[in-house]
Amino acid sequence: MENIKYPIRINRYLALNNYASRREADGLIARKIVKINGKIAEIGDKVNEGDQVEVDMETKQKLKIYRYFAYIKPRGIVTHTPEKEQQGIKEVTDIPQDVFPVGRLDRESHGLIILSNDGRITDKLLNPEFDHEKEYIVRVNKSITNIFLKVMERGVQLEDFKTKPSKIKKLADKEFKIILTEGKKHQIRRMCTNFGFEVADLKRVRVMNIKLGTMGKGKKREIIGEELNNFLKSIGIR
Repeated sequence: MENIKYPIRINRYLALNNYASRREADGLIARKIVKINGKIAEIGDKVNEGDQVEVDMETKQKLKIYRYFAYIKPRGIVTHTPEKEQQGIKEVTDIPQDVFPVGRLDRESHGLIILSNDGRITDKLLNPEFDHEKEYIVRVNKSITNIFLKVMERGVQLEDFKTKPSKIKKLADKEFKIILTEGKKHQIRRMCTNFGFEVADLKRVRVMNIKLGTMGKGKKREIIGEELNNFLKSIGIR
């Protein structure tokens, strides 16, 4: 741990002593489970050298602080359980230990994926019964036809299921945008293969109201404020 120069704000003190991140520390303080010299701490309080800081760890364990991130997965990174010589999201980005990817993007795809420690959102976000939109930009290996667009939009009969109707728009000779409300394994790639197309690039740019934005590959940002409120309301958490 770095040398502490006192006095130091209580949230930074807790972060440096591995109780929580600064944001999480403010939540613990607001819940009045942190004391300085026996007195309940307030946000903004400072700790002096020799002060006794106490955290009610039993209550802390009961207070789950949920966090949500928008992460831009690069190509080549595995979403879950990387095998030998592969890299997963947790190996290439700095996220809290209890945070995990919600859903998947296959290894050769890239773009937006939600990271969170809130297990409540997993089924609500991924279950196709809830019709939550996910938007992708797809580039294929040959010119797109109107027939291809129409059939893709109506739904494609694959080996084991028929895809739900989607929204699709041609963007360029070999590029289109598609909005799905389901996300079976390799679904878009399989849909394209069904018509003799190969996917050259697949990028997810939106999950519900959470957008890719201008972040570079491998970057993340925390989802907070109105964006988070709208997201959680849309999936029935708030």
